Amino acid sequence: MTIDQQTKATAFRKLHDRDGAFVIPNPWDVGSARMLATIGFEALATTSAGMAFALGLNDGAVTPQQTLGHCREIAAATDLPVSADLEQGFGDSPDDVAETIRAAAGAGLVGCSIEDFSGDRDKPIYDFDHAVELIAAAAEAARSRPFPFTLTARSENFLCGNPDLDDTIRRLKAFEDEGADVLYAPGLSTLEQIRTVCSEINQPVNVVMDASKAGFSVAELTDAGVKRLSVGAIFARAAYGEFIRAATELSTNGTFGFTGDVIGKAELEGHFPKSS
Repeated sequence: MTIDQQTKATAFRKLHDRDGAFVIPNPWDVGSARMLATIGFEALATTSAGMAFALGLNDGAVTPQQTLGHCREIAAATDLPVSADLEQGFGDSPDDVAETIRAAAGAGLVGCSIEDFSGDRDKPIYDFDHAVELIAAAAEAARSRPFPFTLTARSENFLCGNPDLDDTIRRLKAFEDEGADVLYAPGLSTLEQIRTVCSEINQPVNVVMDASKAGFSVAELTDAGVKRLSVGAIFARAAYGEFIRAATELSTNGTFGFTGDVIGKAELEGHFPKSS
């Protein structure tokens, strides 16, 4: 039975309301989405970098049309709620961002993230007031949907050469005031930073896992106040890393040692439906 968008959206919102943290992994194609759904996760989120890699592109080189098409495929691939990484909303104006939210909901998504990274390498972070205007427009568009569309607002300071925790918190609090449902500052690397952000924010906080946080556990992050844990492109990078190592072994050494560790065909097919 296919679960309708209203039911998915309500279930997704409830994950943020219950006690403790939950993990929302990031598939990069339909196959990985279906595998993650069978492993026991309760929701999925797309990854802009993982999607770009699957298309043979660098992160940031994917068009809005390609992104929304990818999101539509992921949302249709499983009965789990799907949120999406929609970068800065594919435009510099509030109207652009609002239209992206409406398109995202039309693609079957039940949430998305919008960030304050401008896409301009010379001035990568939007000015404070403009960033707040964009989130305000996104929140208004999200609230106008006929189901609870969950808006995540991101401050990209720590990824763009400006590791200013005070400014990051100022932005997140402003985004919260404008109606963002989840707040997110990728690039935080210490439990102290994460705990500080969570203590200043009333709405749920998302933290993305990366190599800098490899030693943290879900329990430790929950104790720090985190509500949602994502993995970004880490799963995609892990998969492609194994692929490159195997291909390099064959190309360089002419050996097949990598075949001893591959997943069995029947085990892999067990994650997929028996018919399309």
